[in-house]
Amino acid sequence: MIQTLHQIDRELTLAINSLHSPATDAIWMLVTEKKVWFLLYAIAIFFLFKQLGWKKALVVIASVALSVGLIDTLSNLVKDSVARLRPCYDTWMLSHGLYMLEPRGGFFGFFSAHAANHFGMATALVMGFRNDTTHAYRGLAWGAWIWASLVAISRVYVGKHFLGDVLVGVLVGLAIGYLMGYLARWVIRRFRL
Repeated sequence: MIQTLHQIDRELTLAINSLHSPATDAIWMLVTEKKVWFLLYAIAIFFLFKQLGWKKALVVIASVALSVGLIDTLSNLVKDSVARLRPCYDTWMLSHGLYMLEPRGGFFGFFSAHAANHFGMATALVMGFRNDTTHAYRGLAWGAWIWASLVAISRVYVGKHFLGDVLVGVLVGLAIGYLMGYLARWVIRRFRL
């Protein structure tokens, strides 16, 4: 059963990974560029302060930072424990035409920390923006979810993760982001910020 699921994961990963062209390569490489991430999250932080005020914004930023810290720690523990090779080290994937746009990186890729971190950040941010009583955050919320989705799928496209690694990463990110967002909401309400 596990071998069958792994083979399905391989084939779905190759199907996504094979959709490359010079134009799409440029787009996906832009999505994976950390300078773009920092710009987008700086914009989100600006709007947190604008919409929530400095006290609430700092609590939400702390919840986002906690999400990232927890996800990174958990990801490293799980990657070393599970020891599932990245597609770029899988001989079957390489022999069937895996297309790689980035350097290989570490050997193990389960689960995708990029996918988990971006979904964790998006979840904590969206929950944080819900403390805005004007409800002017909806566009930012959609933007955060779309960005997290693009980063997640880019990991398959550039050859760094299996689709299953990314899907598990999304679930982990949603769970931890929700917990940290809930904690931020509790702090904001408890201390009437």
